[in-house]
Amino acid sequence: MRLIGYIESEQAAKRFSGFLSTQGIENQIEHEKGAGWGIWVHAEDQLERARRALADFKSNPSGAQFEPGNRVVQTTALQDGQARAKNRPKIFTRHDLFGSMAGLGFGPLTLSLIIASIAVFVLSDFGRRPLENVPGLFITHVQRSGFDILYRAGLVEIRHGQLWRLVTPIFIHFDFLHIFFNLFWLQDLGGMIEARLGTVRLGRLVFVIAALSNVAEFLCSGPYFGGMSGVVYGLLAYIWMKSRLDPASGIVLHPWTVGMAGIWFLLCLAGVVRAANAAHTVGLAVGTAWGYISGRLGK
Repeated sequence: MRLIGYIESEQAAKRFSGFLSTQGIENQIEHEKGAGWGIWVHAEDQLERARRALADFKSNPSGAQFEPGNRVVQTTALQDGQARAKNRPKIFTRHDLFGSMAGLGFGPLTLSLIIASIAVFVLSDFGRRPLENVPGLFITHVQRSGFDILYRAGLVEIRHGQLWRLVTPIFIHFDFLHIFFNLFWLQDLGGMIEARLGTVRLGRLVFVIAALSNVAEFLCSGPYFGGMSGVVYGLLAYIWMKSRLDPASGIVLHPWTVGMAGIWFLLCLAGVVRAANAAHTVGLAVGTAWGYISGRLGK
């Protein structure tokens, strides 16, 4: 799904969107504060046709060739809910895509990750007993002996088929601030990627970043770690890099957000805040590389 441009008036945007639908170009419109109504086209191979049509529409919005768009808008407005769901052209808003979750800023995967993290936090006695209550979520089997953490080297469980352990440490959190800030960032960054680029794209990012950052943290500091922060840093880096190379993707970060994340990363790295620095670093590297490749390819 790609942004091809903006139209200031909602009525004009709906009219143009209806025209695109009559041409077989699946699209949606979405309001952007300060910019107008964004026109989003779903299929990559229809982008040039849609851009040419938008240029023609902006130069002559009352042109006769766009009259079918008026009829689409009028017809859609008159249909009741049942007929609209069955027959209306594919003019979507974010609410159509995500239903009641849209107001929360959640897509289905983002919401599922948040719910899973909260559920694990509760099961682990709010982060106080993760080894005892959710041992199967650590990257390898861990035992506590006094103040020592005991485990077998080599990720034996994963090599014997427990592949979920590559990812599941992201759901373990050790206190309220830990889970609050991680899920706050996940909702913002994951929700943006899922809304703009789709659930599948977000799922791939989360899985790959989680697996690589978790393995890196295990190799650097052992198995007693958890949290979504490696994924969060990866998503942030992906958005930052892709938005610079591919502005039409519609994902963007405010410079203040990037600056604050950078300061926090350095504080953690300096030891001011205890954190999974290897996971953060690898997450940043993977997200940056993925965003660069995706931005260059425009996909």
